[in-house]
Amino acid sequence: MSITVKSTDKTDTVDVTDDVAAEVPSDLTRGTCTVFVQHTTAGVVVNEPESRLLSDIETALGRIVPDEERYSHDEIDDNAAAHLRAIFLGESVTVPVVDGDLDLGRWQSILFVECDGPRTRTLEVTTTPAVSD
Repeated sequence: MSITVKSTDKTDTVDVTDDVAAEVPSDLTRGTCTVFVQHTTAGVVVNEPESRLLSDIETALGRIVPDEERYSHDEIDDNAAAHLRAIFLGESVTVPVVDGDLDLGRWQSILFVECDGPRTRTLEVTTTPAVSD
């Protein structure tokens, strides 16, 4: 199953929890849901979708990997900072599923983080039933 995400800025954080939850089969009583981004300049994380925190994520990524730095990869397509930021984020998350619902904590959401936008991206959503003992 795939979902499409549109970012609006160069660095943008989008809460995709509801879109992912819609892909979880209601009859999956126990298992996992993995969300994977098939791009090397974006990531997926689990965290709180509070607007100031989302801004802080973008600020922190800019501090960890500054745009102003000279990177060798920029000689090819001028987006090395985006690739490096994505390394820190990771390309996937796996969340438990219980009774057809994502078993996230109270403040947790699945966040897509774009580092080379604005773009339209595809996230792959895979559910796996738990193996019976």
